[in-house]
Amino acid sequence: MSGSSRPKEIAALAGARALPPLVLVLFHFCEQTGYFGVRVLDDLIGKGYLWVEFFFALSGFILIHVYGARANALWRPREYLRFMGTRLARLYPLHLTTLLLLLVIAVVARALAAAFDFVSIFDLPYHPVLTVPSFIADLFLVQAWNIFSELSWNAPAWFVSVEFLLCLLFPLYAALSRGNLLRGIFLVVAGVAGLRVVLAFSSRGLDLTFHNSIFRGMAAFSVGVGFAVIFRSIRKSSLRISNGLLTRVQLMALVALAAGIYLGGPARTGNDLFVALPIMAFVFLLAFDRGAIARVMQTKPLLRLSEWSYAIYLVQYPLLQVLRTIRQFYPPQWLTDATVHRAEAVCLLLVCVGVGALLTIWIENPANARLRRLIARPAA
Repeated sequence: MSGSSRPKEIAALAGARALPPLVLVLFHFCEQTGYFGVRVLDDLIGKGYLWVEFFFALSGFILIHVYGARANALWRPREYLRFMGTRLARLYPLHLTTLLLLLVIAVVARALAAAFDFVSIFDLPYHPVLTVPSFIADLFLVQAWNIFSELSWNAPAWFVSVEFLLCLLFPLYAALSRGNLLRGIFLVVAGVAGLRVVLAFSSRGLDLTFHNSIFRGMAAFSVGVGFAVIFRSIRKSSLRISNGLLTRVQLMALVALAAGIYLGGPARTGNDLFVALPIMAFVFLLAFDRGAIARVMQTKPLLRLSEWSYAIYLVQYPLLQVLRTIRQFYPPQWLTDATVHRAEAVCLLLVCVGVGALLTIWIENPANARLRRLIARPAA
């Protein structure tokens, strides 16, 4: 798609990518080192894994928003390969970088363990499996396709593996999106029903990663595709939605989200859907780029942070393993000190943001631009 015909970026949706990775950083931190004992924080963080639904739905929405008009072209091999190349140019450079980074960290951690006579964190419980077959699977982005019985290597990259599968299947979703308002409603309902089916066969709510996450992703992606069709239908119609109405509905979704988090009971249950639904609803509600919450998402700090969000998400786990290795040198009393624990969380967040920014500037953006030029060259 040429630059002139590419739809304008929706600033509110871009800014909305900024905060969920930070919640996910805290979620993985607390899962490995313990929660804070403050309910208002622990409930929010403990259900942080559900923000992945936002990103699956956002991907479905954005891909239809950008490529929906070319749904038929994607069935031609050349166009399909160009689409996949473009998507991999976005997904793969940082995935490969953080995968290799974790490999280096594992080697160093085991060397330190041998030198100082303790057990490496990579040989203790609660860590991804580091094997040659799983490393190869990670290289080919198939590690979350129900191949293994455990997480492997850079654990959060399971999302990238599912995202890769969704890109492979995207022509099917694009074909289904060729419809009107009713088609969009059908896709949203089908996606929600799919999540409900996933929950019916899950003992961990929607916290599915290496096993059945492909079905979780396909369902949430369908919701995003449906939202894009509904959004397109409204934009083409004479219907005009006021800023005031958008603000009220956005605030209602925020209240529903808070209710799901704080009143929806324990995490990893069938009630996960009460959190996932308002989270995904924000993809549609912010797409209009108007309303009070949309204006917040359009602020420069959030837009800048959103540029680094993918790198923050992928680098969090290697950095967390560095922190876990450092913790093995703590005085014993520090391991149970609440002040130290809170300081660790703050430091991890700041380092993830800083390293994520550097990875975006030094690796993601240059690699993406270079690969896109290579992809576009045959067409020229």
